[in-house]
Amino acid sequence: MKRTISLWLGLLAFALVPVLAQTPAAPSKPMGKIHGHITGPEGAPRNSGTVSLSNDEGHTNKFTFQVSSTADYEGEATPGTYLVVYRAADSPPDKFIDQSDGNIKIVVGQDVLQDFDMSRKAFIDKLPTEAQKQLAELKQKNTEAMKANEVIKNLNADLRVATQDFKDADNARVTAIQALGPGATRPAIEAKEIEIRNAKCADVETLMLRDTNAKPDASVLWAQLGQAQLCLAQLGPVDDRTAKYTLAEATYKKVLDLEAASKKPNPQAQGASYSGLGEIYARTGKVPEATAAYDAAAKINPTQAALYYKNEAVIFYQLGNSAAQIAAADESIKIDPKNPLIYYLKGQGLVQTATVDTKTGKYNLPPGCAEAYQMYLQLAPTGQFAPEVKNILAQAAGVKAPK
Repeated sequence: MKRTISLWLGLLAFALVPVLAQTPAAPSKPMGKIHGHITGPEGAPRNSGTVSLSNDEGHTNKFTFQVSSTADYEGEATPGTYLVVYRAADSPPDKFIDQSDGNIKIVVGQDVLQDFDMSRKAFIDKLPTEAQKQLAELKQKNTEAMKANEVIKNLNADLRVATQDFKDADNARVTAIQALGPGATRPAIEAKEIEIRNAKCADVETLMLRDTNAKPDASVLWAQLGQAQLCLAQLGPVDDRTAKYTLAEATYKKVLDLEAASKKPNPQAQGASYSGLGEIYARTGKVPEATAAYDAAAKINPTQAALYYKNEAVIFYQLGNSAAQIAAADESIKIDPKNPLIYYLKGQGLVQTATVDTKTGKYNLPPGCAEAYQMYLQLAPTGQFAPEVKNILAQAAGVKAPK
């Protein structure tokens, strides 16, 4: 922008005689002050250049002050009447960009304000036709950029709201218990939990439907919308879930289409979308498709691979698919072997095939089951599932009972 402006500002400048060296005022003389702010024709601050005082129409600089990085200047001068001129950093010594509207009087003990606002109509009207055209185009672009920035600002605010809503949805059970009190029944707590989760996810859906309409090329907005739709599908009536899952699936695929066309793909958005698709396929009975989607999520965003596989294991645990649950747990363990929950999920998947010894009444655990449970206890000896795990191991044949 500076290069463009300097081309036509040079055409505007007045021809002057060479500048003479400044003679500093004698320290003993009483001084007045002057200060001001510099604004360019496009309305942006000018944070370079000089402001000079002259008493011969700009031919001689009596006092010169540097423009600061904040587009301000200030200084002292002996009392008198001066023409105040502004020069850009690259202005020739015999030219200046703008001047005060008439002479300015410096008075002892006073601080005079003299701004230079080159966006004023009188200044613009003096510019060459081509310069005025360039300036108009620049202002139009700036206006559009400001509008776009305002849209982005609002979208970011909505994303922050959505993030908090999802956190509140995750904590819905705790909130429900707090709201209903310690005497609440389990059905009442569960109903309140669903109510809270549904309200939070519906709020996100409303925000993201509006925001994807405002900026349909932002994949992160579609990803949040897909998450909200998936949440609502799980909470809604069974008869409505297929349609809602289909809607969420289309939204996640929209994310992947946008990312495929992007010059700078976002692995997090892609990973979240594949993971979302994996959950949809798992909950609609498409196990191979679910496994492939989770694998795709882990591949495209490896930093979250353990989380994707853990979520897969949890979902198949909820659905009662032990084989898929165990396979997902194993994948997660490869990446994050210090997460106790994964070992519990693996053990829970394996224990489904345990048999009971008719003579001793002990469990015959399948290979790897006891080891998974023992690893859970090693990593989380007082964890949420520790009592359950200890009880299973205590009743298992050939396994040392945990303390």
